[in-house]
Amino acid sequence: MARNIEIKAHIDSIAALIPILESLSNTAPIEIIQDDTFFACENGRLKLRAFTDGSGKLIFYRRANRLGPKESFYVISTTAEPDALREVLAYSNGKIGRVEKHRTFYLCGRTRVHLDRVKGLGEFLELEVVLAENETAEAGQVEAQQLMAKLGIQAEQLIEIAYLDLLAAKNHT
Repeated sequence: MARNIEIKAHIDSIAALIPILESLSNTAPIEIIQDDTFFACENGRLKLRAFTDGSGKLIFYRRANRLGPKESFYVISTTAEPDALREVLAYSNGKIGRVEKHRTFYLCGRTRVHLDRVKGLGEFLELEVVLAENETAEAGQVEAQQLMAKLGIQAEQLIEIAYLDLLAAKNHT
């Protein structure tokens, strides 16, 4: 199972971070529209991510809900038929929610940086430091904290839960 170190933070402005990321990134930004459908799953999270080109990815992941850099374990399988797969998973597992977002993706070294505009929630930053097979989580946490400092991300901006959970909490208030 692949691993990374993740952080998620609420930000005031995606536009304010773009110049910093353009100076740190070794790639041009990629714009992605993502439609994530989540399904019931007892030992982690299971989501089907559909893209506007008709492709998709089925993603299982497991991570703790806590502030700051945290280790995430994940497995990804691609699909050319996300609509049919969504239907199968909804019938077999039960659909528990949906998250729609516009993502601007940067790569800073081995760290995937996502600037997300999440429908119904606002603007966010995610960092995913991809770990090597035998690398310690602590090494990735240090790297995430260094990049957070360069981007001006403060501890009070960090979010411990997933967008799905934030949407559910918002809809219950």
